[in-house]
Amino acid sequence: MPTLGTAASGMAIQEKFLEAISANIANAQTTHTPEGGPWKREVVSVARDPATGEMQAKTVADARPGQLQYDPGHPDARPDGFVEYPNVDVTTELVDLMIVRRVHEANATVFQAAKAMLRRALDI
Repeated sequence: MPTLGTAASGMAIQEKFLEAISANIANAQTTHTPEGGPWKREVVSVARDPATGEMQAKTVADARPGQLQYDPGHPDARPDGFVEYPNVDVTTELVDLMIVRRVHEANATVFQAAKAMLRRALDI
């Protein structure tokens, strides 16, 4: 049954991507966080754990700076009147969301096909 485990693992990893993308979209205009400064885009990194061999997803902050806009009346404006907005591009996030959705669907299809083959094998 390793096929079921692989497909389920893939769906769990895609869930991490979905969480990061939804947080990025929700905070695309957040200029002040409890840590200070604007929201930093979350990016998911996937790597194989050398000890177990399993795929692990890790969420990290994107270090790229956000866009600066001149708005001296904004509560988070710097002394020079510029406000730093998050480094989130909603269009990019929506494209990433579509990709993640397709990969999740593919994993679900593999899971269902493997499950159907196991059921047929039990009937034999």
